[in-house]
Amino acid sequence: MEKLVAFISFLLLLQYYVISSSAMNQFNISTDQLALLSLKSQIIFGPFRFLDESWSPAMSVCHWVGVTCGSLHKRVKSLNLADMALNDRIPPDFGNLTFLVSVNLGSNSFRGNLPQEMAHLRRLKFLDLSFNSFRGDVPSWFGFLHELQFLHLRNNSFTGSLPSSFSNITNLEM
Repeated sequence: MEKLVAFISFLLLLQYYVISSSAMNQFNISTDQLALLSLKSQIIFGPFRFLDESWSPAMSVCHWVGVTCGSLHKRVKSLNLADMALNDRIPPDFGNLTFLVSVNLGSNSFRGNLPQEMAHLRRLKFLDLSFNSFRGDVPSWFGFLHELQFLHLRNNSFTGSLPSSFSNITNLEM
């Protein structure tokens, strides 16, 4: 009888773990979707309107144009919106895409300061922000992105010198 009670307790614990893990994963991909929809709401579209047509809440975020999800965690791991004639600002919610490894926003017309919340993108290895209109000081929070290997900032309106925190990015190659 004790073995049966122990077995049932184990099954209940296992069921709780599976349900809570599923709920957590659903919440996480929902978080990613909300962050991307926040980005979409900030964007003034150019002539192509790729995101306006393909980024629909009715469709899985992993099937959106420019979005790649990881096979293990089913979280957004790559965002490639280069050369889409997009402009406006990057919203603070962008920092909630914490599984991002690669971001390419190059050759658009994004402007303004980069949000401090992007410091939460600790898995980031590739970041291309070139050929936009970002301004202000080069953010010191880049120093928190320890995994960063490639950082492209050319052709923006950043001011000042590189922050000393860049010395924390030991994997930086370019």
